Amino acid sequence: MTGPAQPTGALIKTARKGRGWSQTRLIAELRRIAVRRGQVLPAEASVKRRIASWENGHGSPDDFYGPLLCEALQLTAAELGLSQLTRQDTQFLQAEYPVSPEAAMSTVGQLWQADLNGYEPLIQSEPSEPAWNEASLRWLVAPEPAPPGGHDGSGIRVGLADVAAIKSTSEMFAQLDDRFGGDHARHAVIQYLSRDVAPLLGGRYKESVGQALFSTVAEATLLAGWMSYDACHHGLAQRYFLQALRFAQDGKDRRLAGSILSAMSHQATFLGRYTPAATLARAARMGISGVATPTLMAQFHAMEARALARTGDRRGCERALSEATRALESRNHGDEPEWISYFDQAELAAEAAHCFRDVNSARQAVAHAENAMSGSHVRSDFFATMVLADAHLRAGEPEEACQVALEALDLGEQLKSGRCVSYLAEFRTHLAELGNMAAVRELNEQAAEHRLWIAAAPPSHRA
Repeated sequence: MTGPAQPTGALIKTARKGRGWSQTRLIAELRRIAVRRGQVLPAEASVKRRIASWENGHGSPDDFYGPLLCEALQLTAAELGLSQLTRQDTQFLQAEYPVSPEAAMSTVGQLWQADLNGYEPLIQSEPSEPAWNEASLRWLVAPEPAPPGGHDGSGIRVGLADVAAIKSTSEMFAQLDDRFGGDHARHAVIQYLSRDVAPLLGGRYKESVGQALFSTVAEATLLAGWMSYDACHHGLAQRYFLQALRFAQDGKDRRLAGSILSAMSHQATFLGRYTPAATLARAARMGISGVATPTLMAQFHAMEARALARTGDRRGCERALSEATRALESRNHGDEPEWISYFDQAELAAEAAHCFRDVNSARQAVAHAENAMSGSHVRSDFFATMVLADAHLRAGEPEEACQVALEALDLGEQLKSGRCVSYLAEFRTHLAELGNMAAVRELNEQAAEHRLWIAAAPPSHRA
């Protein structure tokens, strides 16, 4: 009688050790085979993490790594326990705007489950630039959605109390995200959405409840996207943003949909996709023109300014910032959605600081960054402080830059955020250009034990 099949990771580990290879030797063989095939492997540390993850039972090789492993270990896919997934099985991996609310419910449910299972092709996926363009266009020209009225069948009965519970829970997670970073409670958010929210989407509800449900789930899925983006799971984040946009459309919440496009713009700028970033911000502004609030318009103008600054379009950037300032000055707090209340004068100052830093106006960047500390949003204050440090550096003030960077490290000690690490890594790159000056040596000594500083070290500096 045949015993139970071993998991793929155990089979890979057994095959590797059977050849007397370390993980490093296996990586070398994989790289040799990849080069012969005209393929490129990521850095050794990245591949080593993948192998360790597989061998520890977390995920399995995808269609890229599977053939390389088979050739390196001289085993068939079946012998390594690898199975080819059909297109239908992997449809949820496509970065596409859902064609219907049913498609969104199906896709997001699969995304949540795959995310919880650590499915590597999803976690490591890259964002799609065409998906940004397609989503903004399809949302802009979409007809009025059909009422999200009650599903027939045996689904659970959903009421406004259920919707309120989702909103309250999401707000709690948003506070954790703000205070500790996206990687702190991201897994818990996805677990809540998959276990508690997914059954409600397939439940029975009347039209008014369905509309509120879809809007609230859109907001919660947007949070999942922001947290995934902050953790630098960029393809995954984009897919959550796409589903959130569809839910907002079917919840008839154009203001929230515009904010989701703004989040996409933010991510696109971070990833260096400046033209689609500006387009997304403009689409957000255009798409909610009939229901816009001053704060939302200010945010959209600010996102456009961020993108334009990165392209070097100083005039366009300053014009967009001026529009953002005028809009924010005219706001009435009572007319604004609760979820945009965080975007205030300090937040706009932080956006302006980023912009002026990126167009090489260091003094203006310093002035705006000094006005960007809210004292109530830890991660935002960390970003603003790092922009201030970078601006001092560009202004030829290395001592001030190093002191401010140390303040940022103290501020961000509890943050688990890939974006925070990216800000520090960029600063360390600029700092290295100063050589071995006293201020740099002192910062390196004082920051040596800070977790984020260690994470942002160049590969050659890591233990």
